[in-house]
Amino acid sequence: MDSTLEQAVAILRRNQLKITKQRQALLDYLVTYQDHYVAISAVDDHMRTLFAGMSHNTIYRNIKEFETLGLLELKSQAKQTLVKYQCDFNHQHHHHFVCSNCGRVMELQECPLDDYVAQLPGCTITGHRIEIYGLCADCTAKQAAQVKAD
Repeated sequence: MDSTLEQAVAILRRNQLKITKQRQALLDYLVTYQDHYVAISAVDDHMRTLFAGMSHNTIYRNIKEFETLGLLELKSQAKQTLVKYQCDFNHQHHHHFVCSNCGRVMELQECPLDDYVAQLPGCTITGHRIEIYGLCADCTAKQAAQVKAD
């Protein structure tokens, strides 16, 4: 079993959640999305293909439980909720670079929040999420090659 899956299973067990075949299948599917977001509706479709009798509520409840335990990251975009598997169990607080071409997600190691605090005197920050968008190295290289070819 993949070490990230082993970590997830250990977290579920530590929190007294059974490793059902449905939860295992959900983890197996989501672990393939460590570097890309996927629409929750696609996760729902996948799970209902594997388990025809599985309700939408059960799928969404498990996704919410997984997020609460730090196994998943959720975000809203264009009127839909997207999910990805936690890319770093050791650094749960982190930010991302997201390729606007291929959708690849890369973890950023540093948090620039301190740079913003000074600009907000008297404010109380209760949370934040930072994502930087652009082209990843692969897409930048492909784009440069395309420009040269043209």
